[in-house]
Amino acid sequence: MSARELVVLGTASQAPTRYRNHNGYLLRWDAEGLLFDPGEGTQRQLLLAGVASSAVNRIFLTHFHGDHCLGLPGVLQRLSLDRVPHPVAAYYPASGQMFFERLRTCALYDDAVTVEPRPLVGPGVIDPGPSPFRLEAARLDHRAETYGYRLVEPDGRRMVPERLAAAGVAGPDIGRLQREGALTASGRRVTLEEMSEHRRGQRFAFVMDTRLCDGAFALAEGADLLVCESTYLSADAGLAADHGHLTAAQAARIATEAGARRLVLTHFSQRYLDPGAFAAEAGEVFPDVVVAADLDRIEVPARP
Repeated sequence: MSARELVVLGTASQAPTRYRNHNGYLLRWDAEGLLFDPGEGTQRQLLLAGVASSAVNRIFLTHFHGDHCLGLPGVLQRLSLDRVPHPVAAYYPASGQMFFERLRTCALYDDAVTVEPRPLVGPGVIDPGPSPFRLEAARLDHRAETYGYRLVEPDGRRMVPERLAAAGVAGPDIGRLQREGALTASGRRVTLEEMSEHRRGQRFAFVMDTRLCDGAFALAEGADLLVCESTYLSADAGLAADHGHLTAAQAARIATEAGARRLVLTHFSQRYLDPGAFAAEAGEVFPDVVVAADLDRIEVPARP
């Protein structure tokens, strides 16, 4: 089965703790690895998680606060050291171009990896393919220009074994039917539509460093896995609003109203010592909540 999982590399917010590294999230999606917000120490966290540098195909920065980007130099230098052969696309707000260039060239190293900068000048589709998914971005409401990201797999068809058996379609003919859309079996014409059902594509959303806003809800719409910051608990909702962040209850509200299936909470303030408090607060609003810890592996929920 294809691997679709989130490898959590770090879960702290502005300041790391003894138990939480700065941000870092690697989404394994079949043959691709999408690295989000590599904070300081991400290169080492990849090592501890057992993830090779060659697994990284794309890098996404939501914004240029340090806890979301200071690990970029180490990651790029490790990609070069390992002579990763494939190009690596990098997505980030265009307003931070100066910071991106400084991070890329902040130290001497043998730059052997092909980095393809993809600065974002606005929301919308940022990569329509030809990968087996579409990438989208939406603006979030933070103190710096910030984008969240969304991966959308195209809808497809699921073969129905009972229908295939009844029509006498088996073995290599199943693949031929999928490729060609129709064939003749047992003396009659059989179509792909008859032998299959609609299969909704899976979706992933990454919402980081924001107040409640339309962009957060749009990114989370129908997400099978929603990764969402929850820097504060509701008792500190005033601080959350002042600093451009969410509470656990607000993250759960986004997941509920957007129809997400699983919510992963992360980006926790160092002021909180009990992760169970986040699970309890969000759990009152949304049923499937995971409070992320460093080096967790969280599966994208199987198709219904």
